Amino acid sequence: MTAAEWTISAMWVGVTAYVLLAGADFGAGFWDLLAGGSRRGADQRDLIEHSIGPVWEANHVWLIFVIVLCWAGFPGVFASVASTMYVPLMLVALGIIARGAAFAFRKASAELGHRRAYGACFAFSSVLTPFFLGTVAGGIASGRVPLGIAAGDLVTSWLNPTSFLAGALAVGTTAYLAAVYLCADARRAGAAPLAEQFRSRGIVTGAVTGVIALAGIAVLLIDSPALYRGLIGPGLPLVVISAVAGLASAVLLLRRNYLPARLSAAVAVAALPWGWAVAQYPLVLLPDTTIESAAAQPTVLHAVLVTTLIGAVLLIPSLLWMFALFQRDTAPGRNSHGSAADSGS
Repeated sequence: MTAAEWTISAMWVGVTAYVLLAGADFGAGFWDLLAGGSRRGADQRDLIEHSIGPVWEANHVWLIFVIVLCWAGFPGVFASVASTMYVPLMLVALGIIARGAAFAFRKASAELGHRRAYGACFAFSSVLTPFFLGTVAGGIASGRVPLGIAAGDLVTSWLNPTSFLAGALAVGTTAYLAAVYLCADARRAGAAPLAEQFRSRGIVTGAVTGVIALAGIAVLLIDSPALYRGLIGPGLPLVVISAVAGLASAVLLLRRNYLPARLSAAVAVAALPWGWAVAQYPLVLLPDTTIESAAAQPTVLHAVLVTTLIGAVLLIPSLLWMFALFQRDTAPGRNSHGSAADSGS
């Protein structure tokens, strides 16, 4: 592999980590939105807050990593995407900021009305942010972001059938991941009724997301034929892996095997961005911008790779240690102002 290929592979590992970790956090906000009123949704919101509280900020490290790697390793691609997609990217940034601020402020608020307002902001931002991220991915994958400053259409680049499909899949997969993850967290906390609730939601969400994915075949065939050909060609093995792992996770949920279900759900979701990457290889932007032609100078790429390796040695053990410590804590608690669920609508 060349330095450019190593760099974009490292970037895609960051994309995958962000999808699996931050994606589950966004999905938890989806279930926070649907948990119900202050009393009825109290236990669900307590579990959600307990599950994502220690890690939601750390998970955004992966997004920063991807942005910096793209900016340093593929500056032309970074400029093209940022300039053509600045509207949905701005909405993503606002969503991340609003979501994080609301999540933090509702824990410190004493007024029920304030906690409800912050909870609504957190929940809606958790749904809209992955949707707009999906529209960006859909626009890039369908070839609506050519190389050049604002070379693509500022509206139709992200308001198109493929982008809407990708946005819907982003919301569906994050909600599915969260439901599966929360099943295991609820069981570990000894909350069997909550585990059953999220188990049912996971099964339904997985089925709905699968239907969206199947319907998306027609969308891609009509709107993104190049992507469609790539997915049924080089990317087909990863598409099959995603489908099989998704079915396996549904069966494991039915059998209440929550830890294996979590692992298989992660494989199903992780295979999606890698299937896209393989389907589009060696292009980084359609129709003809290759990885090699878009890459920075070799000296820059080598410096980026060395820095990434050093950072990984420092970061990954720290994150693993944090997750290990958190997994030992099994009891969702209530904050000093009552249930975390009081912040919901």
